[in-house]
Amino acid sequence: MTAHITRHHLRTAFVTKVQRLAGQNLMACYQCGKCSAGCPMASYMDILPNQIIRLAQLGFEEELLNSKAIWMCASCLACNTRCPKGVRIAEVIEALRQIELRARHEHLKVEDIPPEVLSKIPPIALISSLRKFTS
Repeated sequence: MTAHITRHHLRTAFVTKVQRLAGQNLMACYQCGKCSAGCPMASYMDILPNQIIRLAQLGFEEELLNSKAIWMCASCLACNTRCPKGVRIAEVIEALRQIELRARHEHLKVEDIPPEVLSKIPPIALISSLRKFTS
């Protein structure tokens, strides 16, 4: 990641929007890393949960919304239970997904799934994915 921290990033409308949608105070996180240490999906993420919070604190909208990590999160809430400051990281990740989906940037397009794969997907998994990945 080649992002540079500038005063421009801090206290942007993006930071305010994430905090409002998630109902969380991003600044409460002091980067202990317990959320990332307990995340079962961390090894598949391009940005770890604690890094997601840090980038959100600093207003790095593009880096977050273009990351794979917000879509890899399984919403298992392990991060939430491990946070000593009570930051609900899963809600922050969900807020980031919502920002991206509300901009009409679909992450999953059913028409792109090959019919032979689509026929093998359990209906509940497909419905869950549609809820998570589409607006």
